Amino acid sequence: MTTDLLRSASAAGHDLKPRDAGWDYVSFRCERLDQGPPASRSSGDFELALVPLSGTIRARALGQEWRVGGRASVFDGLPEALYLPIGAEYEIEAVGGPAEVATCGARTTAAHEPRLVTSADYEVELRGAGAASRQVVTVLPPDFPAEKLLVVEVWTPAGNWSSYPPHKHDERRAPEEVVLEETFFFRLSDARGFGLARLYSPERDFDSAMVVHDHDLLCVPWGYHTTVAVPGYDMYYLNVLAGDTRALTASDDPDHAWVRDSWAAQERDRRLPLVTA
Repeated sequence: MTTDLLRSASAAGHDLKPRDAGWDYVSFRCERLDQGPPASRSSGDFELALVPLSGTIRARALGQEWRVGGRASVFDGLPEALYLPIGAEYEIEAVGGPAEVATCGARTTAAHEPRLVTSADYEVELRGAGAASRQVVTVLPPDFPAEKLLVVEVWTPAGNWSSYPPHKHDERRAPEEVVLEETFFFRLSDARGFGLARLYSPERDFDSAMVVHDHDLLCVPWGYHTTVAVPGYDMYYLNVLAGDTRALTASDDPDHAWVRDSWAAQERDRRLPLVTA
């Protein structure tokens, strides 16, 4: 089971489809684009968010053209993204040098308008305190005009915990909790670094602590989950989420939920924000 949940990148990157993860909605692709002829793609029955992790891309779809990205790496700038609806034929190409691009997808049946997302469209949040301090950008939040897809970027300073307290979103108990499939795509500030991810579900008699490396992809179909960046290496991850209900609602592990109250007496990590515009 652990092997199925945690995937190391091949030379070509990642190309996860819902059937690969055994779920219904979320897809994830990460690839390097070298300068050259545009690559032709179709969104099919997936709404997509194209998120350049490094470099700049030019995209053309539905009679429109966009220039997206520009950061040298995920540790050097805030995100831009291009939302594309289902049924879109599109082309993408790297501009001015190679680009690394994540294609975040959610299977759906409703079409929305394409839209460019820049730093003017979201807030940069600093969450938690002490050793649970982190930086969060919700690139596609629940109020974004899409049908299923949610996209979040998170930066965790070296030595800190993230997605903490451990939480889950695998029960239909709205508004307290909704069911969401989720992927974590990890980058480390140095390729020598690593982190840890714990995924556990008492109901399923499952508890696993996994070592995560640069470019690893973790699938979270259910259960409580949390991550930590080891000392010396800042951690980034890109979350893709989708479910029947489009909301970022989760339940903390009741054994650790009290930690939130302790943050009021702690300072936030002064290294934050790790990334600015």
